[in-house]
Amino acid sequence: MLLSKPVRNLGIRCIPLLRRQNVIRLSASGDLQTSPCSSSSSDARERQKASFGRRLAGTAGMFAAGVGLGMAWTQFSDNDILPRVEAAAPTTETHSTSRRKTNNFISDVVKSCSPGVVYIEIRDGRYNRMTSNGSGFIVSSDGLIMTNAHVVSSRIKNTVIIKLQDGTSVVGQIECLDMPADLALVRIPVKNLTPMKLGVSNDLEAGEWVVAIGSPLALSNTVTAGVVSTIGRTSLELGLQGNGMEYIQTDASITFGNSGGPLVNLDGEVIGINTMKITSGISFAIPIDYAKEFLQNHLKGLKDKGTNEMKKRRHIGITMVTITPELRYEMTQRNMISISDDVTGVFVVKVVIGSPAHKGGLRPGDVVTHINGQQVKNVQDIFKCLDNNQSLNVLVKRGTANLDLTVVAED
Repeated sequence: MLLSKPVRNLGIRCIPLLRRQNVIRLSASGDLQTSPCSSSSSDARERQKASFGRRLAGTAGMFAAGVGLGMAWTQFSDNDILPRVEAAAPTTETHSTSRRKTNNFISDVVKSCSPGVVYIEIRDGRYNRMTSNGSGFIVSSDGLIMTNAHVVSSRIKNTVIIKLQDGTSVVGQIECLDMPADLALVRIPVKNLTPMKLGVSNDLEAGEWVVAIGSPLALSNTVTAGVVSTIGRTSLELGLQGNGMEYIQTDASITFGNSGGPLVNLDGEVIGINTMKITSGISFAIPIDYAKEFLQNHLKGLKDKGTNEMKKRRHIGITMVTITPELRYEMTQRNMISISDDVTGVFVVKVVIGSPAHKGGLRPGDVVTHINGQQVKNVQDIFKCLDNNQSLNVLVKRGTANLDLTVVAED
């Protein structure tokens, strides 16, 4: 058995040939050598040399051709036969002309309005602790601020703290209240303030962009955006007694703490006052036209609108809304309620902590269907029951459960 050895310096192993069982080698000098397995004539060896030489020449030719093709490929590439990939040139577009700037209309509104928005905190004077908070906005340069009445109307000993955009905190005094309309004016001893522009809510249309600015959870200058859903939600539908107002409905998120803050259009004008949220995507604002009338009457020295119409009446401490077919569909789609189409009632939006409703076991999200055995169809039915009864037997649907609660109203 013959073993082939690598040829020195060339890195080529011996190539076994089947013919005549000879082994052909290349010497270090490049000469052909054979190692016969058996005796052969010199002619045969010469023919083998010639045959191998031709094969070696062919191999060398193919190698040379490959090198030539490689050189040609390199040359063609250098001459741009194939398309080049150029590096992107640095952009020279400025921020003022970019799409971000052109389409950033919400940011422009916020920048123009933020100086006029304030954070309102109500603190218990006896224990120096916060009892509630909300938002408001400046309506005059001499320190007059508008907000919701429910944000600031509380116990006499409570203190109203107003925090301006620059971080300054001052004590405010409640100057005017309109409880049925849920409007209030607070005065602070600060001059040269930047009042917000008051727009017109009468010409609002569904689909218009609006921005809600406020201080939910005490986070000042929090911004949400949405559109006007409708402009005709009556006070009776929302469970707000006796003011005859039609509210602005929007899908801009209004959360606890946003109450009293401005709802503005894309011109930076206040067109509403954030007031109440039913659920995500369903919130309501007081039209600014009504608020402007309230403000003008006060500035003229007139009594605040609605004060003389107020009468002492019982309350249980809830915010509620009549379940209309449209609201039922929306809330069912959001898995907020699960009631059949033939069930009527009111949806409890908010329960004041410590109120008769809270003590009696009512919770936000409950559906009140009956009071004292009478079917409840709308919020007016509850007001009638409150006028005639102090102790209420309330039938509530909470999820899939039916609860029988007792609520004692307070004057």
